[in-house]
Amino acid sequence: MKKQVFLFSIILTFAFFLVGCGGTDQDNNAGNEENNDTEQTGSLFDEIKEKGVLTVGTEGTYAPYTFHNEEDKLTGFDVEVIREVAKRMDLEVEFMETQWDSMFAGLNSKRFDLIANQVGINEDRQANYEFSEPYTYSSAVLVVAKDNSDIASFEDLKGRKAAQSLTSNYGAIAQENGAEIVGVEGLAQSIELIKQGRAEATVNDKLAVLDYIKSQGDESIKIAAESDDVSEMAFTFNKGNEDLVKAINEQLAAMKEDGTLAKISQEWFGEDVSTK
Repeated sequence: MKKQVFLFSIILTFAFFLVGCGGTDQDNNAGNEENNDTEQTGSLFDEIKEKGVLTVGTEGTYAPYTFHNEEDKLTGFDVEVIREVAKRMDLEVEFMETQWDSMFAGLNSKRFDLIANQVGINEDRQANYEFSEPYTYSSAVLVVAKDNSDIASFEDLKGRKAAQSLTSNYGAIAQENGAEIVGVEGLAQSIELIKQGRAEATVNDKLAVLDYIKSQGDESIKIAAESDDVSEMAFTFNKGNEDLVKAINEQLAAMKEDGTLAKISQEWFGEDVSTK
């Protein structure tokens, strides 16, 4: 009987020993998992440098800034500027074409690293996004049918139908002047609605309008008024990517200094749009 009690005590002690060892391993594993969870990851700029690719959101339908040429190659002023910036950073560029009204949602969800699409700098956007130094300066113009004599100023938009991209600065100008907004995807569609009589006007970028009139030979529309305010356009980033913004700003500054940015401007517009 004493032998049985002694053997039972040994077995019980050994069992407690195994349980104790198992608990120690479990705690160590939990600690490792905790360390893995809290391990710091690199910045977006570090990830870009490691991949060697800069992912850029752009419309691809907004000439002369971002569009497809006759060979179906993506080109345009913004496209060529960001390509030059990336080249100087030893990076490839991957463009992700997105409709304007989905552009910021794509940036928010990190589908791309930045937007290159003539994004205007304003207070609301600055509260939510980072911006590079401006690389384009322009003004808003009011476009109407050539035979329209009723709309000669921005104030004349009150109660009139204006074809606008819903989230653009130009749409905001039309709204501020009392226009009834008709949603479109871009300038070409805005002008088409004016020609069809489904809209009476559009507020848009002067350089884009001049390029459209020149490239299309379209004499059915005219610029009725021009704003005195100058808009600043820049590359747009999610907050928290200051190192990436700084690196791109360094390249933009170098391109201004050596004349490259002015040269690209001249090729597209016949004048330097990179300065005020």
